[in-house]
Amino acid sequence: MTIPPGLVEGFTTLYGTPPTGVWSAPGRANLIGEHTDYNNGLVLPFAIDDRTWCAARVNGTGVVSVASTAQPTRHAVAIADLDQARFEGWSGYALGVAWALHASGHDLSRAPGVDILIDSTVPLGAGLSSSAALESAVAVTLNDLWELGLDRMALAKAGQLAENGAIGAPTGIMDQVASLFGQADHAVLLDCASLSTRAVPLSLERSGLALLVIDSTVKHAHADGGYASRREACEKGARAMGVPFLRDLTVADLAKAEAILDDETFRRVRHVVTENARVLDTVETLASSGPEAIGELLLASHASMRDDFEISVPEIDLAVETAMEAGAVGARLTGGGFGGSAVALLPATQVHNLTELVHAAASDRGFATPAVLIVTPSEGARRDQ
Repeated sequence: MTIPPGLVEGFTTLYGTPPTGVWSAPGRANLIGEHTDYNNGLVLPFAIDDRTWCAARVNGTGVVSVASTAQPTRHAVAIADLDQARFEGWSGYALGVAWALHASGHDLSRAPGVDILIDSTVPLGAGLSSSAALESAVAVTLNDLWELGLDRMALAKAGQLAENGAIGAPTGIMDQVASLFGQADHAVLLDCASLSTRAVPLSLERSGLALLVIDSTVKHAHADGGYASRREACEKGARAMGVPFLRDLTVADLAKAEAILDDETFRRVRHVVTENARVLDTVETLASSGPEAIGELLLASHASMRDDFEISVPEIDLAVETAMEAGAVGARLTGGGFGGSAVALLPATQVHNLTELVHAAASDRGFATPAVLIVTPSEGARRDQ
């Protein structure tokens, strides 16, 4: 995807001088492995072709200033004041990265000020991690302009810290890793305990398959109570089972968990434990049988999120059901839940048919018309210009 037209010109108009470069990072969809990341578990996301761009240059003010083409009002923080900085709104995700780099112990005493103008095609609130795309784009921008020399995992950690510490959203590191480590036609297997990553071939084009994201248009917010309460339930379950994280449990431990936990906490635990197993099964199945064979795993993941973790909504359930009726290999909720999107794996020849059926089904139920888009597993964060 090319640099949005007018971004460079807009930067020049806003800041009075051209940018020295343009950097970008993609949103992500998660093939499987939901709410496992903050439980030190396994996830299998992929970077998408929608991206967030940063046109930027060093300034002489000692201040990091950000604006966006959608909201040109500038927001700024002095590098010397990062310790006392408070963040709010969309700009907190961007400026929070500077704070996170400082809070992580990187020496910014000689770092120059930076002007940034942001543009993005990643849909907001659709479960495609527009926030991580923004954080990752800013992270690679500052890493280059400040000559920090940090590797991609260090930048992913900074993005997660920005979201956790500056914004207050208790998210894991999956989104930032997908945005920074993505490769074309690959997913990224991330072990959240060791932070090891491995590119997993998807072979979609060779298999004649396409990945479709069905955006329910039901907006969600990670900083709300629903996400936090699920994380608290996972921590409660781990404590009761005597392990640091739910990652340390296997399916064989579920009988004991059911015996000692209340029903709700047990179902939260069961989702995470079985979802970790499904991630490994998906990687193995992709290697042995190809993407055509992973449908049942995707459907089992969705059922677990719907019934055990209770993070789906009727609009998403309908999208999954309709996708399967339209001939999809498999479909599931993707993202943090409470709205957002479903992802469907289907023959490329059925994309138009599925889109029509999903629109008709939503209309029949009185739901908002979903936005349906093909997503192509794509390259991670980079310098574009």
